Amino acid sequence: MMHFLLLFSRQGRLRLQKWFTPISEREKKKIIRDMTTLVLTRQPRSCNFVHWKDMKVVYKRYASLYFCLAVDSQENELLALEVIHRYVELLDKYFGNVCELDIIFNFEKAYFILDEFLLGGEIQETSKLIVSRAIEASDMLQEDDNSDWYEVELFG
Repeated sequence: MMHFLLLFSRQGRLRLQKWFTPISEREKKKIIRDMTTLVLTRQPRSCNFVHWKDMKVVYKRYASLYFCLAVDSQENELLALEVIHRYVELLDKYFGNVCELDIIFNFEKAYFILDEFLLGGEIQETSKLIVSRAIEASDMLQEDDNSDWYEVELFG
């Protein structure tokens, strides 16, 4: 099972966080600080898997962002790495070569994509096509709602 997913920059600024197990705010801040320190201080050629407390931390750097996923110690590291990669692929498909600014200015969409892919620390949908269709349907629904509001303002 997954415990948390963190996205942070090379400077250690948190860009996205998703917690799959209940943790107090104080403990979350400590974990975020520990993860950024742990991952950012590792050598570039180091292994992307780290044992931390009773978990495995799997991380991967894409452009200027680090994607960090904590899983149970008995989980498969390569599967966790694949989860990170699939999420990046979904972000790339939506944003077109995702970058840190896309996450900053469209964080609600990044969370929505993550929620369509993962639910409660488990993979909800493995198909990129189905997740992409759900995202497109949500965008269409949002556009319809916005156009209705615009018509009411103009003609109401």
